[in-house]
Amino acid sequence: MHRFDDLDMKLLFELTNDGSISVPILSQKLGINASVLYSRIKRLMKKKLIKKFTIDIDDSLLGIGVKANVGINRDPKFKDAIQKTFMDTKEVVSISEVTGRFDMIIKVYAKNLESLHGIVIDKIGKIEGIQNTETFVELQKTDKDPIYLIE
Repeated sequence: MHRFDDLDMKLLFELTNDGSISVPILSQKLGINASVLYSRIKRLMKKKLIKKFTIDIDDSLLGIGVKANVGINRDPKFKDAIQKTFMDTKEVVSISEVTGRFDMIIKVYAKNLESLHGIVIDKIGKIEGIQNTETFVELQKTDKDPIYLIE
């Protein structure tokens, strides 16, 4: 396991809050020389702690009105085919194999409840090997900082 110091953790905290912050502004904010920050960021990327920089999108402006998690039980013989089908289904945004009462949980984005119904019944429910599903519609979501980012 790699060791990360306080500066690494402060960098992670700031970049998690705003991945678009410029190094000069970050330098001022942390009171650290910009060249030191550049090298730290490169080191964290090289160690693969920082995997990528990304953006946070307001999905509602793209017409996504409903987000849901769908718990799925499947026949193990169809595992790979089901995974491939989900990878090719545009409304499925993540796939997780899990322990517990489901074999997998997928995250689905839809325009509205009617659209979600069609996705679950017509797309997911008709995949060979799917035994049953249970859908959990997201009513509200509150994100919080991961525990490693809390100062």
